[in-house]
Amino acid sequence: MFQTISIVAFAVTFGCMVLNCVISPCKECWRHPLRKLVHLFTLLFIEQKLSPVGVLRKVVYLLAMLCFVILAVTGFYPTIILGEHISGYLVMVHATFAPIFAICLAILAVMWARRCRFAYSDWPWFQRTVQRVTLVKSAGEQAQCESSGLGQKITFWLIIFLALPLILSIILSMFPLFGTHWQELLLSTHRYTALVFALVVIVHTYLVIRTKMQE
Repeated sequence: MFQTISIVAFAVTFGCMVLNCVISPCKECWRHPLRKLVHLFTLLFIEQKLSPVGVLRKVVYLLAMLCFVILAVTGFYPTIILGEHISGYLVMVHATFAPIFAICLAILAVMWARRCRFAYSDWPWFQRTVQRVTLVKSAGEQAQCESSGLGQKITFWLIIFLALPLILSIILSMFPLFGTHWQELLLSTHRYTALVFALVVIVHTYLVIRTKMQE
């Protein structure tokens, strides 16, 4: 059951991203595809103009992405491709990178919280409603600092909130505090949360890349 749901979920997610590229294509990407591919590759580098905090944020982000890829491969490969539960060396690799990924998420949650905070300008219809009711004009709140797009903000906070049940479910299952039924429930919670978590991370990464490619 989980194998089928995972395959369908990943197929629909990637299909929606392809459809989005077709409906709303990046014109610059089609005009200069090689230049955009080089630009995309350079996003992995650390720019010299970054401040020490910016460098730390970039390094932690890249480390988190590396851990995510490893965790996704070791976690979903045996389930989706082989139709088996994760075991053997895959468990060891999975368990090694999981705490590193959790630490990176905690650091990113702190360092990106301000950049990904929601504001009135993210919801134009709500902003107009407030202005009509209060008769107060907006003072341009978002001009204060760099801000991400609405889609990136939503997916970022979903990643942070989904990380809590994702981490707690597997940690609690390691302690002999629950019976067999609860152990199975915790493992199922971890698997399905991991699936939703992976899909949100993929969408967030797609939105970040799309934004960078249009610059």
